Amino acid sequence: MDSSAVPQAYRVLARSYRPTRLSELIGQEALVRTLGNALASGRVAHAFLLSGIRGVGKTTTARIIARGLNCTGPDGQGGPTAEPCGRCPSCLAMAQERPIDVIEMDAATRTGIDDIREIVDSVRYAPAASRYKVYIIDEVHMLSEKAFNGLLKTLEEPPPHAKFIFATTEARKVPVTVLSRCQRFDLRRVEPEGLAAHLAAICAREKVTVEPAALALVAAAAEGSVRDSLSLLDQAIALGGGEVGEALVQEMLGLGDRARIVELLDTVLEGDAGEALDRFGALYGLGADPAAVLQDLLGLVHTLSRLAAGAPPGESGTALGPSLLEKLRVMAGQLSLPVLARAWQILLKGLEEVRSAPGALAAGEMVLLRLACVSDLPPPGEIARLLRGGGALPSGTAPAGTRSEPPAGRATAPALQAGGQATARQMAAPVPQPARQAAPRDAVPESFEEMIALLRRSGEKPLAAFLHGGARVIRFEPGRIEFRPAPGLPPDVASRLAEAATRITGRRWIVALGQAPGEPTMAEREQAAKQARIEALAGEDAMRRVLEAFPGSAIIDVRPVSDETDHHDMQRDQQA
Repeated sequence: MDSSAVPQAYRVLARSYRPTRLSELIGQEALVRTLGNALASGRVAHAFLLSGIRGVGKTTTARIIARGLNCTGPDGQGGPTAEPCGRCPSCLAMAQERPIDVIEMDAATRTGIDDIREIVDSVRYAPAASRYKVYIIDEVHMLSEKAFNGLLKTLEEPPPHAKFIFATTEARKVPVTVLSRCQRFDLRRVEPEGLAAHLAAICAREKVTVEPAALALVAAAAEGSVRDSLSLLDQAIALGGGEVGEALVQEMLGLGDRARIVELLDTVLEGDAGEALDRFGALYGLGADPAAVLQDLLGLVHTLSRLAAGAPPGESGTALGPSLLEKLRVMAGQLSLPVLARAWQILLKGLEEVRSAPGALAAGEMVLLRLACVSDLPPPGEIARLLRGGGALPSGTAPAGTRSEPPAGRATAPALQAGGQATARQMAAPVPQPARQAAPRDAVPESFEEMIALLRRSGEKPLAAFLHGGARVIRFEPGRIEFRPAPGLPPDVASRLAEAATRITGRRWIVALGQAPGEPTMAEREQAAKQARIEALAGEDAMRRVLEAFPGSAIIDVRPVSDETDHHDMQRDQQA
């Protein structure tokens, strides 16, 4: 059979457009500048550690360093360089993937001490045809503990002709003894704008017709990984037969139309449950994955929150295009941050449910219904003011399709007012502050609780915390304390208490440890009192209405609120 008839194997874009010079790396300006200066000045370290997520160029950078170290230039007289010539024997060997003096090892499959012994034994020999012997170990964090230990001495004092380059996605798993012997570079995720520009240049060289919006979708789906973006682009080109459009990429990635997603979010935040289900069903019919739709909604809520807070729209917002971004700006002006934070939590929890539910469509619909049901509820701060003022809580969701008035939670009206509730002007009025009187330093506490309070006021907060949670008082009288320590208290707690009490009060205190059971600790008594308060609150009418308004809710904590804190909370909620 004629070998010329055998079709040439296709080389994927991720391999065809792999950088061969530092200047061709995208999104890694700090690394390029540092390594370029090091190669130009000859101040090249003997070991490097490259870390980062998948596909940002760790192995590629390692090969570029190896190529630059061994490049001799077209005339054979050149030295290490950041811009390898590509024509010398060393560069040609690297291009043909047959370098003699560049040894690559995958630590994911060769993890043992025997594999490292091969490197240690061979590193003493000079390179056969190059300036340096370069050892590239990929996924180095997967080496065993013995393998790391076997490498340490060689890594600390390698021969002048040896260089080590490690690549890993889990730098925190690399022993600190190895990290301290390497120059570390953390490769960053590539920004979507940079990825989209890189993909556009490749499409131009490949003579592929592509829509900018399609490239933006691919760049966003790659999540900062250059290799992932090229793999997705390869797939899109094959799917579209050389033409890549936005609709095609949306179908390939299982994404819904972005304009439809924005309309869906606007509908569900207005509480129109019926229309929201219709829009969600239409997206599902077009091939959108329910989990992907919820992820898109989460991204829009994040963008809305940034806009509502007065910040730029962020990466996900700028990829939407001017018209949709302007629509989000209008929505952000009508929504408060507490409402958006609540929507984020519901969608985030719902995304987990969709991924684990047997029916993703049904689970997604229930998440949207849940979000629509809370759309007419005021923010939590409003609910607290309603309860304090004796107002009625909203009992249900507005009827589907009702849009005559802005839904509650939209920041188009002043604070909600109900019967007996203070007006905005009254709530903004300053509350008189009671004068605080400092306790005299020589005051003698009459109880163990007063002693702990005195310790806190006097700067002995750690000691007070130990006693609060672990001291079972047997006997207390001015000048004498006896208690049984709970497990975990420091052994010198008694002497520390005696010294602190004597110093603070100006009189001598005797502190002894006993074996009697003693009283419950202050922490145990406070917990019992809190539980009793929770049970009492659950029986009050106002709290019962709260629990009924939020099915499945429960009281988990009770905290005292001062008048000052209450006043500031009301002001903050009203401004939101």
